[in-house]
Amino acid sequence: MPEFIPRSEQRPIVGTSSATLDLIYFDLVTLPANGRDTRRLPAHESLYVVLSGQVDIEVDDIMFEAVGRRADIWGGDADSVYAPVGATVRISARGAAAEIAIAGGICDTRYTPFRVTPGEVDAVNVGSSDTHSQRRIAHLLGQRQNGRCGNLLVSELYAGEGCWSGYPPHKHDTEDGDVESRHEELYHYRFQPETGFGSQITYDDDGPVKILMTRNGDTFLLDRGYHPTVTSPGHRGYIFTILVGKHRRGLIQRFDPAHQHLTKTIPGIDAMRDKFK
Repeated sequence: MPEFIPRSEQRPIVGTSSATLDLIYFDLVTLPANGRDTRRLPAHESLYVVLSGQVDIEVDDIMFEAVGRRADIWGGDADSVYAPVGATVRISARGAAAEIAIAGGICDTRYTPFRVTPGEVDAVNVGSSDTHSQRRIAHLLGQRQNGRCGNLLVSELYAGEGCWSGYPPHKHDTEDGDVESRHEELYHYRFQPETGFGSQITYDDDGPVKILMTRNGDTFLLDRGYHPTVTSPGHRGYIFTILVGKHRRGLIQRFDPAHQHLTKTIPGIDAMRDKFK
């Protein structure tokens, strides 16, 4: 069942023994000036996303220099490095402090490391302020990387003030041909200003509705169910998103039949779905 981790200090945030997620790994690395970190994930491919600052990232014996071009998550698209399953990854901060998100997915094939620069980020705008659903989804590891990695999908979502995302409500917990795929998902929330908040809603077709308050630094683990989320007025919302397919890479969302009609009134829904497939 879905799990909520409030502003966790536990490391890793989602490791290899999660009671909720079987496929996803997630951690945050905060490096001081000139700080270093070394990781090796024996069962997960991973994307090292520089949230702020600048670092050198060495994947086995391949060096990616000066990764990161923004002061914080609100300063443009991310700079990232992909590491294959079993790789030894060394991160070194270049002078100032840096924060890196590690997004991992179970994978049984070893691919070649590569970098995803801000110019290679594949973004789509969804919704509108009039429909209270405006958001920008920046795909860091998406369709453009098909054939270069396994079933790991990583994106950054920026929601407008007082706007909904994951909306209309949809799910992806059943493998059903071209109707729905089975993907686990993780959300990590940030707000601007950091005092901002939102709500995460989850429900099944025949189960109770659960509503959680989300704040800066919280993390949500989703293995099933519909899962719309909303940002409070006066605050911008950010969601670092990891998806891993159980049987395939492309994500197919099934909208709640009670709200399916909203897909015709919210701009960009079809473009959003196409970007995930």
